[in-house]
Order: sequence, then structure tokens, then C-alpha cells
Amino acid sequence: MFCYQCEQTAKGEGCTKGGVCGKQPDVAVLQDLLIYALKGLSLYAVEGRKMGITDHEVNAFTCEALFATLTNVDFDPERFPPLINRAVELRETLRKKIAATGGSTVFSDGPALFQPASTVEGLVNQGESVGLKSDAAIDPDILALQHTLLFGLKGTAAYADHARILGREDDAVYAFIQEGLAAMLKKDLALNDWISLVLTCGKINLRTMELLDAANTGTYGHPVPTKVPLGFKKGKAVLVSGHDLKDMEEILKQSEGKGISVYTHGEMLPCHGYPELKKYPHFYGHYGTAWQNQAKEFADFPGAIVMTTNCIQRPKDSYKDNIFTTGLVGWPGVTHIADKDFTPIIDKALALPGFAEDSNSRYVMCGFAHNAVMSVADKVIDAVKSGAIKHFFLVAGCDGAKPGRNYYTEFVEKVPKDCVVLTLACGKFRFFDKDLGDIGGIPRLLDIGQCNDAYSAIQIAVGLSKAFNVGVNELPLSMILSWYEQKAVAILLTLLYLGIKDIRLGPSLPAFITPNVLDVLVKNFNIMPIATPDEDLKAILG
Repeated sequence: MFCYQCEQTAKGEGCTKGGVCGKQPDVAVLQDLLIYALKGLSLYAVEGRKMGITDHEVNAFTCEALFATLTNVDFDPERFPPLINRAVELRETLRKKIAATGGSTVFSDGPALFQPASTVEGLVNQGESVGLKSDAAIDPDILALQHTLLFGLKGTAAYADHARILGREDDAVYAFIQEGLAAMLKKDLALNDWISLVLTCGKINLRTMELLDAANTGTYGHPVPTKVPLGFKKGKAVLVSGHDLKDMEEILKQSEGKGISVYTHGEMLPCHGYPELKKYPHFYGHYGTAWQNQAKEFADFPGAIVMTTNCIQRPKDSYKDNIFTTGLVGWPGVTHIADKDFTPIIDKALALPGFAEDSNSRYVMCGFAHNAVMSVADKVIDAVKSGAIKHFFLVAGCDGAKPGRNYYTEFVEKVPKDCVVLTLACGKFRFFDKDLGDIGGIPRLLDIGQCNDAYSAIQIAVGLSKAFNVGVNELPLSMILSWYEQKAVAILLTLLYLGIKDIRLGPSLPAFITPNVLDVLVKNFNIMPIATPDEDLKAILG
């Protein structure tokens, strides 16, 4: 195996014997083989569009399958053969449709002709020859851009899948994802062609995040500032981690009136701000963080635990019996619920002891998405003009277990009292419970939401730039970002597409970026690695 799609990859170079994330070699090569099959399917999807053929099942499957290969989503080797076989089935069905309309179906590329083996072992053997670095003839800089595109497409596919589940789609998103996958089979694209594709991925991801924002707010209402208890209440309990709002809604519906309190964990905290979710009286509070203490938190939780989507550490054997996965998430030895009938979760929660007593002395605020922030834009603008607010910092992104992420905690603690910190995604759990006070009634720490809500941060920045009649890069705004997995890659590409400069990125730079590609990013966008909090604050504020 070879994998370097996440920030924590071994030695900052690549995982070869097993993933730092817990991914086993067989799963890694099965994921590589699935990507290979999706490239073949995408060749036909691109050709089909030329003939007026658009297959919604192919589109949805492409995103679901890509999503399954993200870091910490599906690590169950038994679940990949059906996906690989389905990719080939859909490819052949599409091939016949194209042939019937006179389109070209003659491709010499291996993925277009690939036939999967009949056993898991056979598929693993096939996957060994189609990994990320299987073609040694590709120029390293072009390979770096191909992989940047691939990982960006994975993140975009994840957002598109979330949006589709709630009824929002755009064929332009599907078309580009397939165009990008098919392009990786071309041998005649130059460096500038790949740079263009990478930035176009950022453009398409912006559209995808717009769809997801509309899906979330159209279904559950615009988030409102909400006080969320960090403790717990006596009684039976269910803990929901991950990102999926639809799963949260279904769990709340199905557990209503059963004497169970439902808690969020990790990236589900922003759910408390949505009016259509917070209306459930048994939706109580937030338990734990995202990464730093996750194993202990899960081991200590006296109820059922639900994992939706990714950013979840490998479950320990000691509490696997209490864990359930939904959607695309899969771990060996963990019960998976595919049909949204969450009766097993409710039954498990009722069978477990729950909390013996109340504990709710601390609170945090969430719900400061773009609608909430821009509704008080006049106050924010007045505070900036009066000098009460000197600077905004977007300290956002992924969390992880590797040492060095305490930088973000220290940075926020050292931000001057006349500055405001905007945050989103699981990286905020390094500092989300800090009491930073307020400036004229405006909280100094504004939780915008999940990583899925990066669109909100962009809209806030764009709204402020319009209000001050300056470009986003001229605002008193600095972006201090942490990354871990592929959705963060997609968001970064969106920021680059928008021309955002001076981004500080950490805790380390992507292993898949070569020095030459990094040089292009530095020259065009002045992207830079984080240093120390003191050094970075001095450089930004003077």
C-alpha cells in the first residue's frame, strides 16, 4: 500500500505498512482499485454527456464511492468489492447506451476495460498495481497536481453526497468530478493544464458547498446563536458523532418519548443551532471533543454511540459493541445500519446504564453561521470603524492526533482582546470552550459550524468586503487553517480559486505537494506554513 492523502501520514511522506489512521493495507489497495474503476466509469460518463446522456444513478454512485475512500470513512474490506463491481456494472450499462446513440465507446485505457476479480484476495492483487504511485513515468510535479485534484474531488464528492441526501444537486458538479477523474488518464496535459483543473475543482467545490448550505438551511432553518450545555443529564443516552444532519434528525425522531437524551459529539455540535433540530426536547447537549480525548470519551460514555460520516478515530475493541455506523461509514466488527431504522441504537441505549446523575455546569455557544453574523453586520462594521475591533482571525479546519496541533489553542489564547476569532470544523475543539468575552456585545469567539459550513465563512468574508468596499484580501482578516483530510483540501482549493492570499496552513504541509508546486502556490497566493503563535501574530498585527 501507499497512501499520503492525510496530514498525519507516516514520517510526513506516506503510509506503506498500514495507515496511521488505522486503515489496513488490504483496505488501502481496495480503495485504490475503486478509484481505478471510477476513472473507467468517468470516461464513459464524459462521453455520454457529449451524446446527451446523463445518468443520475452513475452521478450519485460516483460521489458515494469517492466519499467511501476518504480518510476515516469506510475501513471494512468486505464493503469494497460490491462498490468495485457496481462501478463496472454501471460502466457497461452506460457503454451500451452510448453505443446505441452512435457515441464512441472505444477506449484503450485500462480502467475502461477493467474486469474485477471474483474474490477479495484477487481484487487486492489487482489493486496493488494501480495505486497512487504505480506509474513511475509521470512527472513528479504533474503527479502532485493530479493527486491534489484527486483529493480535492474526494472532498467535493463528500459535500455533494451530503447535499444530494437533502435534495440539492447540480449536474455541473457531477460533470466536473467525472471530468477530473477521466483527465487523470490523459498523457498530453501540461503543468498549466493541471493547475487549471485544480483551481476549477475549487470553483466547483464552492458551488457544491453552496448547494449543501441551501440543503441544510432549507431543511432545518438558518442556525441561530444557541447556548449548549457541555455536561449531561441523568438517564439513558445516545451520542451522535460525525457530520450527517439527516441521521441526526432521524435519531431524534425515532428516540422521541423513549426516555433517552441525545448528545452531539465532534462536528455534530452545530446541530444545536438549527431550529428544526433544536425543537426536540430530548436533544440535550454536547459531550466531548473531536480527537484529543476521543478514545476515553467513547469508553466512558454510558450509552449508544453513532458514527456518521468521517473524522472518527478507529474504535477500540472495549467499546465496539456500543457503537453503530450509518451511511458510508464502516469498520470491521462494528454494527452498520444501512436503512435508517435506528431501533438497534435505541434498544442498546435503553439496555445500557446511562448517566447516574446530572452534570451541566459549563456551556458553549454555537450557531453563528452567515445568516446570524450578517444580521448584525451593522454592529460589526461600526465596531471596526470605531477601532473596537482591530482584526478578525479565521482559525479553522481539521483536528488530529499528531503533536503540534496545540499551536491553534495557544494562538487563540494569545489573540489580542480587540480581535475576533471565527472558527469552524473540528479544529475548534482545541479551544471551543475558551471564554474570550465580547466586544460591545459581539462574542470574540464565533462558531460558524462544521467543516461543511466553510461556505458560511466565505459568505461572511464576502459580505464584509462588500460592506467596506474592498477586496477580501484587503480586509483586516487573516486565515489560520489546520488540515487533516480531503474535505480540507477541497476547501483550500476553493480559497485559492477565490484568490485568497496569505493563508497560514498547518500543522504541516501536504506530503503530496512537491517543492515546485509549493513554489507556485507561494508565488501566486503567498500561502505559508504556520510558525509559532507569537511569530505569526507579530507578522500579522505588527
